[in-house]
Amino acid sequence: MRRNVARGFTLIEVLIALGIMAILGALVYPTYQGAVRKAKRAEARAALLRLMQQQERYYTQRTTYLAFSADSIDPDAKRFQWFSGDNPAASAYEIRGTPCPGETLQTCIVLSARPGTARVNTAFIDTECGELSFSSSGIKTPARPDCW
Repeated sequence: MRRNVARGFTLIEVLIALGIMAILGALVYPTYQGAVRKAKRAEARAALLRLMQQQERYYTQRTTYLAFSADSIDPDAKRFQWFSGDNPAASAYEIRGTPCPGETLQTCIVLSARPGTARVNTAFIDTECGELSFSSSGIKTPARPDCW
C-alpha cells in the first residue's frame, strides 16, 4: 500500500524563511546605502579634479580662471560641466566655480560640489561630508580622509 504524500513547504516554514530574509535585508541595506554614498562621493571628486584640470588649461591660455554654474550664460563658462555624472538627473552633485574667499579669479578659484540640489538628484543626501570643495591652491574641504 502506497500513499501519495504531497511534498512541499508548510506555511510556518515559508514565514520563517521570509522572516530570516527580512532580518538579513535590514542588516545589509545600511551597508548598501553607505557604498552608494561612497561611490557618488568618488564621482564628485573625479568631476572636481577633471574640472580643475580644465580650469588650469583655461588659466594658462588667458591668465585667469573662469567662474561657472548651472546658470552660466557665457559660452566659455558653458564648457565647464556643472553636474558630477553623465547627466543632471543621474548626478548626485551640482558643481560651481567661484573665486576663492578674499581673492580674485586672476589668482584663485574654488570648485564646490553640493549634494542633492534641486537641479540634480534631490534624493541624494551626504550627511557625513556634505559639500566637497577643491581650490586651485590645493585646499580640499572637508579635510576628512573618508571624504577625500
